[in-house]
Amino acid sequence: MTLNAPRTANNAGAGTKLTLAQVIEAFSDGHLPVRFTAYDGSATGPADAPVGLHLGTPRAVSYLATAPGELGLARAYISGDIEATGVRPGDPYPLLKAMIEKRNFRRPPIGVLAGVVRSLGPGVLRPVAPPPQEARPTWRRIAAGLRHSKLRDANAIHHHYDVSGDFYRLMLGPSMTYTCAVYPTADASLEEAQEEKHRLVFDKLGLQPGDRLLDIGCGWGAMVRYAARRGVRVLGVTLAAEQATWAQRAIEDEGLGDLAQVRFSDYRDVPESGFDAISSMGMTEHIGIGQYPTYFGFFHDKLRPGGRMLNHCVTRPVNNARRRGQALMDRYLFPDGELTGSGRIITEVQNAGLEVLHEENLRPHYAMTLRDWAENLAGNWDAAVDEVGEGTARVWSLMLAGGRLGFDRNHVQLHQVLAVRPHDDGSTGLPLGQWWRR
Repeated sequence: MTLNAPRTANNAGAGTKLTLAQVIEAFSDGHLPVRFTAYDGSATGPADAPVGLHLGTPRAVSYLATAPGELGLARAYISGDIEATGVRPGDPYPLLKAMIEKRNFRRPPIGVLAGVVRSLGPGVLRPVAPPPQEARPTWRRIAAGLRHSKLRDANAIHHHYDVSGDFYRLMLGPSMTYTCAVYPTADASLEEAQEEKHRLVFDKLGLQPGDRLLDIGCGWGAMVRYAARRGVRVLGVTLAAEQATWAQRAIEDEGLGDLAQVRFSDYRDVPESGFDAISSMGMTEHIGIGQYPTYFGFFHDKLRPGGRMLNHCVTRPVNNARRRGQALMDRYLFPDGELTGSGRIITEVQNAGLEVLHEENLRPHYAMTLRDWAENLAGNWDAAVDEVGEGTARVWSLMLAGGRLGFDRNHVQLHQVLAVRPHDDGSTGLPLGQWWRR
């Protein structure tokens, strides 16, 4: 039975076997936003839709049946059992955007559900091994220690960041900067925007030649090298071994070894103190909300009186919930990651004894950053697949597209919080007013 057949999943007779297109219709109100085709030859949805989904194998059906929602869809897409049609390889954003803007899926009546199971066969409900890129569920990670212990954090960072330096270069571009850029104009390039972000952080921290900067979660050392080129002495730390090796090599290649160093280290193991400034970009998402008092207390203890800190991280638009990553994020992208609102972060910064000076939301800039990373990935798709395999490349394409939608729709934000450790008498030694240009 095909799209134009008069019988539907809702009125099919008891003995009628449903096509896969009819099964999809059973879970919608009949107005699908995209074209759907399947390996059994059936189809549904508007014939002139610019984008669509092709269900290519029975395994895809099992993924969708055993993990309804985004996790099942992700498994089927990452494994290649579902294909996005009408889009460039490596850029599912137009498809996800069409699906999320007209979300109309529902749970069908029990009689229709029985017909679905009868048509697909009971075997479709038998769990199938997920793609190898999927991390263990939370309850199985206990072997690596409690949530946000040093070992478990190291394992989570390894899962996300120790993919391939060459792969990240294809996606991130020459700056090798994996945090939100700041676009000085709407038509600025990604590289211009990353340079602007580093300048903004440098200026907000009021750094001068000879100052000491600690960059926590330094990635491939872009901020480390930016500051060192301007005469600042910088220590960067990261829990990703490949990042540390790459960053230290880049430091030596630029002749910055006398000013900069990147260590493969947990931030909690940094013995030095008395820093003039601390930067943390894209790190707070990984440490866990329950660790905020320890984290920002570390900032306070490692700064000299009058020293500044800047925290740059993804947040929720609300503060009243402790939110862990959804299944897709937790299993494929950020194991054990947690997000909260900027208000909660500011509260914890203040509770640590630091004085908040300024905060701003860069949400539109992160949507643009993800757009440009996705453009890089799609433009280098064949090379990316050769480097890490198609499944891993698909994970990242899905992350970039989903993340962009999240920032577009204000489901997530990006906040920078600037603070200072006051002297015992309450003074800070800082200029009056805003000393950086934005």
